[in-house]
Amino acid sequence: MARDNSQQQGGAEKKPGIIRRLFSLLGSVGRFVRSAINVLFLLLFLIIIGSLFTSNIKPLPAKAFLQVAPSGVLVEQLSYSDPLSQLAEQSAPHPAETLLPDLVKAIDKAAKDPRITGLSLELDFLVGGGLTKLNILGQALTRFKESGKPVIATASNYSQEQYYLATFADEIHLNPMGMVLLTGYGAYRSYFKDAADKLGINFHVFKVGEYKDAVEPFIRNNMSDNSKLHTQAWLEELWLSFTTQVESNRQLPTGAIDLYINNMDRKLALSGGDLSKLALDARLIDHINTRPAMVARLQSLAGVDPDDKHTYIAISPGEYLFHEQLKPKSGDKHQSRIGVIVAKGTIYDGEQLEGNIGSATLSKLLQRSREDEDIEALVIRVDSPGGSAFASDIIKQEIELTRAAGIPVVISMGSVAASGGYWIAANADQVWAAPTTLTGSIGVFGLIPTFENTFNKLGVHSDGVGTSALADMHRLDRPMSPQASRIVQLNVESIYERFLQLVSEGRELSRDQVAELAKGRVWTGAQAHRLGLVDELGDLPDAIAAAAVLAKLDAYEVKPIKRELKFQEQLLRQLSRRVAPMTQWLSRTDSPNASGVFTEPARAIEGQARWLAEKLGIFGRVSDPAGVYLECIECRLF
Repeated sequence: MARDNSQQQGGAEKKPGIIRRLFSLLGSVGRFVRSAINVLFLLLFLIIIGSLFTSNIKPLPAKAFLQVAPSGVLVEQLSYSDPLSQLAEQSAPHPAETLLPDLVKAIDKAAKDPRITGLSLELDFLVGGGLTKLNILGQALTRFKESGKPVIATASNYSQEQYYLATFADEIHLNPMGMVLLTGYGAYRSYFKDAADKLGINFHVFKVGEYKDAVEPFIRNNMSDNSKLHTQAWLEELWLSFTTQVESNRQLPTGAIDLYINNMDRKLALSGGDLSKLALDARLIDHINTRPAMVARLQSLAGVDPDDKHTYIAISPGEYLFHEQLKPKSGDKHQSRIGVIVAKGTIYDGEQLEGNIGSATLSKLLQRSREDEDIEALVIRVDSPGGSAFASDIIKQEIELTRAAGIPVVISMGSVAASGGYWIAANADQVWAAPTTLTGSIGVFGLIPTFENTFNKLGVHSDGVGTSALADMHRLDRPMSPQASRIVQLNVESIYERFLQLVSEGRELSRDQVAELAKGRVWTGAQAHRLGLVDELGDLPDAIAAAAVLAKLDAYEVKPIKRELKFQEQLLRQLSRRVAPMTQWLSRTDSPNASGVFTEPARAIEGQARWLAEKLGIFGRVSDPAGVYLECIECRLF
């Protein structure tokens, strides 16, 4: 009987009671409702996106000016920020970066578009981007002017880089309270030897090349004679390019810009201390106008905006390109493609997001290029001061594999392709640079700080035992032994010799010829061309055309090769790009940027402080496994 009772109880346990079945049913209904709500939410989200893309899109005006108002720094690749942040920042009045290729594309398309009657160049919030990028944008403005349409530049003040760009316009307008601040080029750094001594930090420096001066701030209190010699040379070359272009654009006599700077105090006294009048008297600008007067001038050319009588009829490059993308594409498809990879930023080992170069990240892009049967040639746009020697060589190896696969590789240098940036460029089929590119810096250094004296001052002492004389080699709280120092120095010398050899092979120069051009010395693109370190002078379109010739292509498409995004990133990024043109009217402001002309020193200090912090490991980044660098720190300022 007991056994039968237990069986009956077991059977009863297996069959749920009515209460349990009721709760189970309610749970199923709850799950169904939650799923239904999720589906409805997704549909609502898609409807909102659709409404943004369609019904709320304003039509392109029948006639309008293209309103080019770059802000922050001109870049050829936007630094990574997560898509949600991009979406949230769309209403930010002045983005920290402006994508140069988009501006050029919009300007070139607008030059041929009868709906676009002119171009306004509003420069209050442009920080800079370097002479090479400014010149690329300036040449696009020149092509626009060749269509017979006017270009009008306006600003409350003009910094040096803002003014350079403004000189490509037909008219330059300046606020009565503004000025044109031209100072020439300089390369100044902070030196930390005394500070390091006070803090008890020992900087162990290993380098090859008497001009490789990136380590000087840590071991000196001033700039060495060799550093002054080569830095002065490339600064003068860049400044000559700046003044020659400005004087040509403004039809000024040769030397006018230097006279303006060197005699500014005396001439300002003659102008009664009025900086705007000084600029007008020197023929640097065409008109002194208040902001309402500038708007009135633009209204006379573009028309009064029917939705806002205080402004003129205009469309931004983002809005304009958005409308251009809505046009039906032609059915003509070219199977042959030229791939373009942008390599921008400091070179690190491993994976990196946009804004820096990761050896693993860039290697994957090169591998994808080789696996794409439609890619017949590859152009790598290098804009980098260098970085990790180890990572630079990994990238070089992938470039060699790409060439071995029968795909021609052409390097197009941007503002800078120096040190590690030149390491990855030297063995390409062709190397192109702009005249104002900073390149070369063929040298190697290692920098290892130890803090034993710092800890001693604090009363902290290190002691212990090891199985060899090198057991404490990586301890930053202990002195570096002579044996460890010699190991690092020998490694630096070995990498330098590899650098000379790869340049010798890639540029078809003797080892001694390369050694004479190396020593860590920086060259401009024009100088590098004369010396045989680059093949041709030109910008990215010229390099693409050269790649087509190498691949024997008459017709081709240009295919950007980028890091593959996750689905969520793609969705949110597309949404942010679509929303941006529709919210740009929220970004407009009538507030002048009176402080914009003083941004360059702050940017220089910030860049140097960040570099110092990285080298000290404050950010916790693994730069180079051996602590050996191919980097040009002074190139970061230009």
